[in-house]
Amino acid sequence: MSGMIHIVDDEEAIRDALAFLLASRGVAARGWASGEEFLAAQPLEDCACVILDVRMGELSGPEVFERLRAMGNPVPVIFLTGHADVPVAVRTLKAGAFDFVEKPFNDNQIVDLALRAIAAHKAAEAEAAARRDLAARRATLSGREDEVLRAMLTGALNKQIADQLGIAMRTVEVHRGRVLAKMGVRNAIELAALLGADGREG
Repeated sequence: MSGMIHIVDDEEAIRDALAFLLASRGVAARGWASGEEFLAAQPLEDCACVILDVRMGELSGPEVFERLRAMGNPVPVIFLTGHADVPVAVRTLKAGAFDFVEKPFNDNQIVDLALRAIAAHKAAEAEAAARRDLAARRATLSGREDEVLRAMLTGALNKQIADQLGIAMRTVEVHRGRVLAKMGVRNAIELAALLGADGREG
């Protein structure tokens, strides 16, 4: 796993225990005594996940969470809560937190949860990157090539596309070849698998 799990909790015993647990599973971790200290250090380049206590001194966990989101950082956040804080934790889930764990927590549960959060975040990042790449490839198509692409996704043959667009079949063949090359696929079946419904709607 690349990146580090950051533990933000004003109780040193909890920070140390969690860091030890994570280290025992081969996961790098670092503790912070306050939300202010964590935010001031800006340790987000290597940040894979944040375990964040709800109740702390000056800045509460939800306030730290809001500031992270305001920075545009989507790193997964798991809240540590006391029983009375569960309604607060539920609100943070609705705001985009990954999950929350009630104290006292099960050791393996919280490590497993953190690893799931990291895996989910990586998968979401990979999916977003793939969508951006696909959009960039499609943006290289000319208007006519995009029209041919849409027709290809309906399963239309070259002659049908030519009739539909009022162009010569040879022109359709040229556009079809360019569409496949620019989209990085070998045939209309791969194109349809790549774009799915998005190709017909976009």
